[in-house]
Amino acid sequence: MIRFEDVSVTYDGAPRPAVQDVDFEVPEGELVLLVGPSGVGKSTVLGAVSGLVPHFTGGTLRGRVTVAGRDTRTHAPRELADVVGTVGQDPLSHFVTDTVEDELAYGMESLGLAPEVMRRRVEETLDLLGLAGLRDRPIATLSGGQQQRVAIGSVLTPHPRVLVLDEPTSALDPAAAEEVLAVLQRLVHDLGTTVLLAEHRLERVIQYADQVALLPAPGAAPVLGTPAEIMAVSPVFPPVVDLGRLAEWTPLPLTVRDARRRAGALRERLTDREPTRGTPAPVSGSVPNSRPSGPRWRTRKNATPTPAPTAEVHALAVRRAQVDALRRLDLTIAPGETIALMGRNGAGKSTLLNSLVGLVTPTSGTVRVGGLTPHRTAPRDLVRRVGLVPQEPRDLLYADTVAAECTAADADAGAEAGTCRALVSELLPGVTDDVHPRDLSEGQRLALALAIVLTARPPLLLLDEPTRGLDYAAKSRLVTVLRALAAGGHAIVLATHDVELAAELAHRVVLLADGEVIADGPTAEVVVASPSFAPQTTKILAPQQWLTVAEVRAALA
Repeated sequence: MIRFEDVSVTYDGAPRPAVQDVDFEVPEGELVLLVGPSGVGKSTVLGAVSGLVPHFTGGTLRGRVTVAGRDTRTHAPRELADVVGTVGQDPLSHFVTDTVEDELAYGMESLGLAPEVMRRRVEETLDLLGLAGLRDRPIATLSGGQQQRVAIGSVLTPHPRVLVLDEPTSALDPAAAEEVLAVLQRLVHDLGTTVLLAEHRLERVIQYADQVALLPAPGAAPVLGTPAEIMAVSPVFPPVVDLGRLAEWTPLPLTVRDARRRAGALRERLTDREPTRGTPAPVSGSVPNSRPSGPRWRTRKNATPTPAPTAEVHALAVRRAQVDALRRLDLTIAPGETIALMGRNGAGKSTLLNSLVGLVTPTSGTVRVGGLTPHRTAPRDLVRRVGLVPQEPRDLLYADTVAAECTAADADAGAEAGTCRALVSELLPGVTDDVHPRDLSEGQRLALALAIVLTARPPLLLLDEPTRGLDYAAKSRLVTVLRALAAGGHAIVLATHDVELAAELAHRVVLLADGEVIADGPTAEVVVASPSFAPQTTKILAPQQWLTVAEVRAALA
C-alpha cells in the first residue's frame, strides 16, 4: 500500500539530507509504528506519504514514494486526499471550520459525498471518539486533547485507505489514548486500513504495532522488524522494555500483562526493599539567580520559620463559553515542590495554569503568585515571578534563528548574555545558532521554548504537556533540569498526561475532574490507587509500590 524506494529528502539550505536510504514497504491492512529519537526525520517520512513533502515544505525528494500506486512526487496532496488521511503534531494548523461537527464533515464535503452519507459518518465518528457531547462546541474553546480527538475524527470520516498520524496520542489522557488506539486497531483489523504512525510514548502504542520502523539516528537508514526485534536494539524504548532488559527477560515483554507473568522472581528480590524517592528540597534563604517578591518566610511565635507559599489559589472559579472550567478550586504551592496536575482532557488543567500566569481572569475566587495578583500585574513584572511553557511552543517563538531567540530571552529576563544559549545546549545538544525555529521538530521547539522561559529563572515554573513530542533521552534531560530547579527552591507545576513523567519527577499529584480537585497527595499514594494514571512499573510489580525502573535498578544495585 505504501512503498518507499531509496528515498532521501533534503530541505532548501540544509547541508545534509533530513532522511536518506529510506527503502521499505507498508502492506495493506497493517499498523506500522515509526520510532526514533527526536529530530531523526520521522515527520519528514510521514510527510512524504501525504505529499506534503516536498509539495508544501519545499526541498528535494529523491527516490520514489507511492501510495496505492500513486507517485507522491507527481500527485499534489489534494490529489491524494481520497486515499490518505493525515493528522500532524499540531491539530490547530489543520482546522478549517469553527465547530466540531462542521470540522468532521468538511473533508467529506470536499470529496463531494452525499449528505445522508456525511450525516451517518459524522454520528459514527462522534460516538467512536467520545465527542458527542462536544458536537456544537467551538473548536477554539476545547482543550488540547479534545482538539486532537477532533483532528483524528476529521480524517476518519472520509474513510481513507491510508492513515498517517504524527504523535496522535501526545495530548490525550490515558483513557482517551486507549480509545483512539482501539479505534485504529479496529480499522486495521476489520476494514483493512493501512496506518503509519509516529509516536514517542511507546508504552501506549507498541503492543498495537504489526511492524516497527526504527530511524536510529539522523541520516541513518531505517531498520524494519517486529516490535520485539526492534525493541531489543532500539535506543528508545518504553519502561516495560527497560524493566525487561534489567531483569534479563527473553524475549522482551511488550505489554504489562506479559511482564506481570514473568515478574514473580523480581518481586521476590525486591521484597523488604524500599524505593528511594526525593522529597521537596528545604528552602534556606533566597533562591540563587531568581527574583522572588514579598516576604520569603512566615514565622509564628516560638515556631520554626516556614517558607511562604510560592502561590495560593482560593475558591477559584472560571467560566468560559458557558462551561465551568474550574469550580471553587483551592491549591497551595510551596517552594521546591513539583506538582503534577493530571486528569482527563477538559478537566481544567490548562485553565488553572493560565490563571496562575494571568492569561485567564477568575470569575470568582483569588489567585496570588509571589504576593501579586497575576491578571492585574504587568507582564514585565510577572515574568520574573512565574513562567509558562504552553502546549504550543510556537506561541513563544518569533525570531528567525535560535541565536536571535536566545538574545531576546536574555534581554527580556535581564539575564547575563549567554544564559539562554547555555540552557539550549543542555536541552538540545547539537542544535546550532543559525537554525530557524520552524526547522526544529516539535519536541525541539518545545525544548527551546522551555529554555527561553527558564532564562528568567522564575520562582514558579508552569509547564503544559512538557513532554509532548519529546523522546526518552530528551525527557531525561528535561527531568534533570527540572530536578535541579526544584532543588534550588523553584516551585514547578506540570499539567501532563505522561504518567511516567509524573512518577519520575513529581512530589505530589493533584487529580482534577470537571474543574474540581478529586485527589491531592504524594505521587505514590495517588497514582498507585489509579488504574488510569499508574505507570507501567507500578502495574507490573503491584502490589509492591514501585514507580519507575530507576527505583528498581537502584534497589537491586
